[in-house]
Amino acid sequence: MKKIVAINAGPRKGFNTDTLVRKAADGAAAAGAEIIWFDLYRLEKFTGCISCFACKLEPNLGRCVVRDGLKPVLDAIREADGLIIGTPNYLGDVTAMFRALFERLIFQSLTYRREARNRNEHLIPVLMIMTSNAPEEFYAKAGYDAMLERYRGSLNTFVGPTEIMTCTDTLQVKDYSRYNWTMFDPEHKQKRHDEVFPLDCEKAYRLGNELLK
Repeated sequence: MKKIVAINAGPRKGFNTDTLVRKAADGAAAAGAEIIWFDLYRLEKFTGCISCFACKLEPNLGRCVVRDGLKPVLDAIREADGLIIGTPNYLGDVTAMFRALFERLIFQSLTYRREARNRNEHLIPVLMIMTSNAPEEFYAKAGYDAMLERYRGSLNTFVGPTEIMTCTDTLQVKDYSRYNWTMFDPEHKQKRHDEVFPLDCEKAYRLGNELLK
């Protein structure tokens, strides 16, 4: 049976990012894959890359040696047939937890050699999902499209062929009346969540279902 690692790199269970990653995982499971699930915010303590360079030396070539909360995640990805990972957009980028995993995942395979840049010979398909309260038309102007392309480029090279899915103009909270957020129209946010977010869930399911095809 094929194995898919599904990772929620957002802190909120049951909300946008968590929901979409689970929908994508459901799609992959419906296609016959075994799902290995991780919530990065609920793991034991971990950090990003500490630049020890042990992954550049025998006997650990291509393997991060740090034994913390990310070790089982990195081990699972190394043995997986596909990867689904979702993150909310925090201040124009991924979450800190996503970034820590990204550093450890990519750097272990980087060789610094001209003739063979990537040590990872087990490339797998990747679905990266990003949620954001910003509308879709804001992405290019704010540089979000370029940011996502940079992540896609690194994932393409060091993990495997990567597809990006964005879910925009999301509902951030259930009760906007508690906050003095004059930038948002609560009725618009709820209407979009009721009408558009289910379509995003369907898309995530389809992309997960097609991940290994």
